[in-house]
Amino acid sequence: MDLKKLLRNICKDHVLAPCAVFQKSGTVEWPVTIENEDALEKLLKEGGHFLPLPTEPAALANVLEESIATYVIEKINEIKGVQAVKGTDRGYPDVEIKFKGAYHALDIKVAKRGPGINTQSRITLYTGNTYFRYPQHHWPGTFRPFADYASHLDLVALYTFNGMTDSRIDNLQILIHSPWEIASRRRSSTTREYIGAVQKIADLEAGRGEFGSEKEFYDYWRKYQFKQAAAAGIILTKLLEAKK
Repeated sequence: MDLKKLLRNICKDHVLAPCAVFQKSGTVEWPVTIENEDALEKLLKEGGHFLPLPTEPAALANVLEESIATYVIEKINEIKGVQAVKGTDRGYPDVEIKFKGAYHALDIKVAKRGPGINTQSRITLYTGNTYFRYPQHHWPGTFRPFADYASHLDLVALYTFNGMTDSRIDNLQILIHSPWEIASRRRSSTTREYIGAVQKIADLEAGRGEFGSEKEFYDYWRKYQFKQAAAAGIILTKLLEAKK
């Protein structure tokens, strides 16, 4: 079994974990005896200990990403001979996996459905003007150079927003694809140097991007004229000098 199939099997059993924000103040009289997690959730909700998760998409995505990363790492580390560790905040990747003696990168993307047939915004696959553009260098916030990974995978979590529930999330769906399989020829931001995914939900589900091969994807985006931010330029200069 390859890593993509392994991750898909693991994620088939995933259920939404974050249900609310816990607050200490409430009306529950302690101590209590609870038989399972569903009974505990009901008790805390009725006792006023729950606040809803945030409605702002980026904040909600951060909560969901943390939960999914924790789940994936725990499940992978239960498998003999496979190891997973969490990446740094705002670094790459979100999870690093050692599988069959090689290192693999897993990035977690959260996307809100709709309205209509698309995700609300275009998923970002990579930052195009740093570690992706210069894959031989070890950029800050990364475990190792981009080129040192045997494979790169994306875990895409699609959800429908529900403002009437504490979790805010309905119909959570997890997809596992190689980034090039869901990549578009568009940036995901007009102001930042981000590589974007296709936006149609059916295409994300099918792994039907705008490139016919991984090589075509890399050839296109490595030649793309990204702007070089001043801070990134300083880091690149230091990396190049260190190579001399």
